[in-house]
Amino acid sequence: MRRIVLLAVLALALPMAAFASSSVDFSNSGGTLAGTNAGLTLTGSTLIAVNGLNGGGLITGNLGTVTLSTGALASGDLQNGGTFAAGGSFTITGNGTNGVPNGVIFSGSFSSPTAWTLVTLPDGTHNYTLSGVLSGSLQGFNTNGVTVQLTINTGKGFFNGSTQIASGDTNIVVPEPGTLCLLGTGLVGIAGLVRRKLKIG
Repeated sequence: MRRIVLLAVLALALPMAAFASSSVDFSNSGGTLAGTNAGLTLTGSTLIAVNGLNGGGLITGNLGTVTLSTGALASGDLQNGGTFAAGGSFTITGNGTNGVPNGVIFSGSFSSPTAWTLVTLPDGTHNYTLSGVLSGSLQGFNTNGVTVQLTINTGKGFFNGSTQIASGDTNIVVPEPGTLCLLGTGLVGIAGLVRRKLKIG
């Protein structure tokens, strides 16, 4: 009986430690990125792939949505690139498909200024990247991460208030392995106390 209790506690502790040291990658596609100097907003973007969630492998399909909003434009301009202030929001929501949870998976905001970069291709056409550092909560765990959203090619024109997203990638890391390892150690300690109690009884 004592061994069973100890093994059960260890079984609970080990997945937590594994989850804590992992990263989860989310890919999205499509949707409209629109905005003004007050900030950009992404709506209607489909979550198309998740890799590493709860220690699992790659899952693809129509898995949910990715939405975001930035802070206000802090420098530069919308046509030639600039920087948006920290803040806003970033949310990844699953739809319950292929084992992806139904509901909010990640909720957070941009923790530092967000870069809006004009990319001029050799043929003179343009696209833009929106990239920034995130902080928030991934299924109840405090997390940090990065996201890069690439727009479709806007031709030889420039951003005029809205464009479509070609692809996006968001990588979220749970940066608290120490805390979770302490929790696991605490659980092992409790198992020791239970073992002693069973031995005395």
